[in-house]
Amino acid sequence: MTGRPLIGVSTYLESGARWGVWELEAALLPAGYPRLVQQAGGLAAMLPPDAPEHAAAAVSRLDGLVIAGGPDVEPSRYGAERDARTGPAARLRDAWELALTDAALAARVPLLGICRGMQVLNVALGGTLVQHIDGHAETPGVFGRHSVKPVPGTLYAAAVPEETSVPTFHHQAVDRLGAGLVACAYAGDGTVEAVELPRASGWVLGVQWHPEMGEDVRVMRALVAAATQ
Repeated sequence: MTGRPLIGVSTYLESGARWGVWELEAALLPAGYPRLVQQAGGLAAMLPPDAPEHAAAAVSRLDGLVIAGGPDVEPSRYGAERDARTGPAARLRDAWELALTDAALAARVPLLGICRGMQVLNVALGGTLVQHIDGHAETPGVFGRHSVKPVPGTLYAAAVPEETSVPTFHHQAVDRLGAGLVACAYAGDGTVEAVELPRASGWVLGVQWHPEMGEDVRVMRALVAAATQ
């Protein structure tokens, strides 16, 4: 490959977005995501929700894929009853991002899941989620920080070998790991903070925190490097 790899990032629809004199439905993505892709050496492409049957065609045009953070995955997707603390359903986004994830896994396109994106990856592979934990999203609308420790010998540890402080905002977490996934980083309270597939399955990593809200580009740089090969 010559030039910068094309990295698709999933987006979401908001019905009342405002800019200038306008208030319209918009496909949104916090600027931190494309900025992080660019800082890591990639070209960023926004992927608005579409019919799931178009996911494979979209992924076939990409060198790498990021499933972005966002709302809680619908509990029925992993066979659970809704907890009262689980957020509103985003069924169209669930369907689209699960289809994108399946397509990337099938085509062995390098894949990074961020926060919700890690949970989508786990659910896509048959895993389940804890619908509420305390201590990882203290103030609504404000990112916190906590330390994450890598598991030696993993894909994540190859990119970030030391314990680091990361930007975090989530109230759900991985429960049962999806098929083939291994935990590759933990928070101090034992919460699984990153998951990955063995290298033989391609480059597949999910992180529970928000690297787009920090200064450390190493996780995204690892995705871009994999997408360049």
